Amino acid sequence: MSSPEKDFQLQAMGPECASLLAALHEVTFRGGEVWDATSFKSLLSVTGTEATIALVDNCPAGFILSRTVLDETEILTLAVHPDFCRRGIGQSLVQNVLRKGKVFLEVAVCNNPAIALYRKCGFVKAGIRRRYYRDGSDAQVLVSSDV
Repeated sequence: MSSPEKDFQLQAMGPECASLLAALHEVTFRGGEVWDATSFKSLLSVTGTEATIALVDNCPAGFILSRTVLDETEILTLAVHPDFCRRGIGQSLVQNVLRKGKVFLEVAVCNNPAIALYRKCGFVKAGIRRRYYRDGSDAQVLVSSDV
């Protein structure tokens, strides 16, 4: 399988990056469910919650936020700036989290690009959460296949 040359680096971030994560989230989820800096700061203050950011020439291109409790990790959100899509950033961020073991997440049933990315990373459908999002839309629950 060929892939574009990796022109980005991944870096762990802490609560100090809450405003940056909120800005990336807003541009990625425009018109959708956007989280603010206060939400990110609060999430990152919880033990086991981690943010990893992708940098292209020191420019923030995307991030993933995950939380690990015992032996299970949840992807809370994944965002790639529209200017940096289709470069393998999202896939690398997800694969970085998959190193932790069993991973699950919720994704909007209508978010076909995200569903395709997660399937490419080995996730399978485990169920549906009805009316999961504020707008009343459903979410698919996906889990990583056994490694």
